[in-house]
Amino acid sequence: MTVHRGLIVGVDTGGTFTDLVLHDGRRVVTHKTPSTPDDFSRGILRGIGELLEQARDAGRDFTLVHSSTVATNALLERKGARTALITTEGFEDVLELARQTRPALYDLAASREPVLVPRSLRFGVPERVTAEGKVLRALDLRAVDAVCERLAKRGIESLAVCLLFSFLRPAHERMIARRARRLGIAISLSSEVLPEFREYERTSTTVINAYVQPVMVRYLGRLSSAARKLGMKGLRVVHSGGGALSRRAATER
Repeated sequence: MTVHRGLIVGVDTGGTFTDLVLHDGRRVVTHKTPSTPDDFSRGILRGIGELLEQARDAGRDFTLVHSSTVATNALLERKGARTALITTEGFEDVLELARQTRPALYDLAASREPVLVPRSLRFGVPERVTAEGKVLRALDLRAVDAVCERLAKRGIESLAVCLLFSFLRPAHERMIARRARRLGIAISLSSEVLPEFREYERTSTTVINAYVQPVMVRYLGRLSSAARKLGMKGLRVVHSGGGALSRRAATER
């Protein structure tokens, strides 16, 4: 476990208010300020400045430990990145088929929320890995290049890659990532995000990661740049399990 020394500022934002706490090993100072939903970093920065003044610690270096619902809000409000999906040929619709557990299993007219990646942005490429992790069909790199050319013309900001049984043999996903890197977009591989069996769960989780990743990159970039001017020397981001991640890890996962 990492032991933080010196001045620590904790921030929780995402609702009506942004809550802040300062701790230096002796004192605990709290502060509350209105959130700024159009750009949560504005409210955070204002709150940090006010908290440091209140604690008479303005100008001191501090570590920022940050918890937010920025990624959650982007998902719930459908304000994430324009995302595409590359999968094994024939499995383009796993994202919509989902699993059999549905509120109205036999309702033929049941309405459903649209998936995060529309059918026009889901692409299948020829390749196949067996349930034992053996390559049954090698990845068709020409097909991958053709998909990348189509993505370049569609304003894609992020790409999710989820191939069949890639958690056993991730080589094909990594090959796609290398070819797609020239597009200059965020790339999420299922073999890294959720290397587990069950196609729908792995696909949907990877797509969500890709959908919110550019949002988090931009948000944490703005926050870090401005917070350094207030004295921030380190940033940790709280994740849903209660631990903390580095800025880089938080933007990748």
